[in-house]
Amino acid sequence: MSGHKFLLSRLKLWTPGRSRWLSPLHGVVTRGGTASLYSSSPKVCIVGSGPAGFYTAQHLIKARQDVEVDIYERLPVPFGLVRFGVAPDHPEVKNVINTFTQTANHSRCSFYGNVNVGKDVSVKELQEAYHAVVLSYGAEGNRRIGVPGEDLAGVHSAKDFVGWYNGLPICQELSPDLSCETAVVLGQGNVALDVARVLLSPIDILKKTDITQPALEALAESYIRRVLIIGRRGPVQVACTIKEFREMVNLPGTRPEMVVADFEGVPEALKDLPRPRKRLTELMLKTALETPGEKEQERRSKASRTWGFRFFRSPVEVLADPEHNRTAGIRLAVNRLEGSGEGARAVLTGEVEDVSCGLVISSIGYKSLPIDPSVPFDSHKAIVPNTMGRVQQTTGLYCSGWLKTGPTGVIGTTMNNSFDTARSLLEDMESGTLDVSAAKSGSQTISALLEDRGVKPVTFSAWEKINSVEKRRGDAVGKPREKLLTVEEMLEVARA
Repeated sequence: MSGHKFLLSRLKLWTPGRSRWLSPLHGVVTRGGTASLYSSSPKVCIVGSGPAGFYTAQHLIKARQDVEVDIYERLPVPFGLVRFGVAPDHPEVKNVINTFTQTANHSRCSFYGNVNVGKDVSVKELQEAYHAVVLSYGAEGNRRIGVPGEDLAGVHSAKDFVGWYNGLPICQELSPDLSCETAVVLGQGNVALDVARVLLSPIDILKKTDITQPALEALAESYIRRVLIIGRRGPVQVACTIKEFREMVNLPGTRPEMVVADFEGVPEALKDLPRPRKRLTELMLKTALETPGEKEQERRSKASRTWGFRFFRSPVEVLADPEHNRTAGIRLAVNRLEGSGEGARAVLTGEVEDVSCGLVISSIGYKSLPIDPSVPFDSHKAIVPNTMGRVQQTTGLYCSGWLKTGPTGVIGTTMNNSFDTARSLLEDMESGTLDVSAAKSGSQTISALLEDRGVKPVTFSAWEKINSVEKRRGDAVGKPREKLLTVEEMLEVARA
């Protein structure tokens, strides 16, 4: 071996944002004509640092000892919906952040925050720099209700409302008007119950969570005393889990108000239900139909706030106040069910009823948005068309999480679907469908492109500065953390 080749074979390269030396290396000539060196390891880029992105990275790193993973995130902070979607009074759900932090600190993983893929760098550029690109950027769009009046003041999507109280920078201007007595939440999934619970929770509970200070102050001044949670089908089709429903039943200072007629025929249907659904339905029946014990009766009699499910109802129109400036109520169509169980369909009866309310929060689902014209997108299903995470008709491009399946399930569901995508990618490497024999430059090229474009990524160690500041601010007021609420603040701390 010549001295020059021997030197090349022993050289190791330090790359920005990576806590490791890379080897073995290949020499290439850049556009400027200067020699550059980079490793021949398979390089995978993941777009999005929520649960789907981190679980995909985790599986890839564990399953193959030579793969290197770079995670790109639009915001300066990681963790996606774990940070911005999980209810502030559910800190135990956020424990997955510990696992994600271990992955981010792995020698073969790097995090690049403050990089907007599709704007700062294209998917095509990522594909040229990496052997594989996995899109895991989730579902940031709102599903519209599709009724007159939904653009009135006082109507918000649950995604934006949750983002407001959880500190998502883009939602900090929301300023919901909580001066009304009744709020209506459309949808009966876990997010709908999170919203109802936050609206009705005693401030003493909320002020010990990581809810944002502006939201805490607004909720302390709230006039809302009643929340109705609306569903188009019946109790047997409700989308929440028993844990979330039980939290509503036991919420201090509140009492449930259910409509007995909504549960007609439900006791008879119990025997045919799968166990989780059966337990939830039994708890709903107990809440709606049974006289509570003395202690519970006393608790409910002292309650100043109420909540209730309203079944067999679909929104028809958001009603305006006389000046047509803001929400004054909602018109609901009365439905009946055709069929039974999960497959039952809501059919209009022709009847309608009006409910007076000053706040309407639509929790009827999130949807993914297209990221780049080069990426196939099914606008009807709001997903990237894929087979087991392989993006159709595009070698080397994959997707995981809600972008792959639509917005369904909990964090555990996302974990399994992300592991499946990682397995597909690994199978393609093994079979040769995905050629990893040629060395790729990975973050070297992308970092240079971003520098040329004036984009300064936030590394994971810079995020840890933000994390430290937020925890310190939280400690001062008896909270787990006090979040920084603007990208500018985040960047200032990260670069300090």
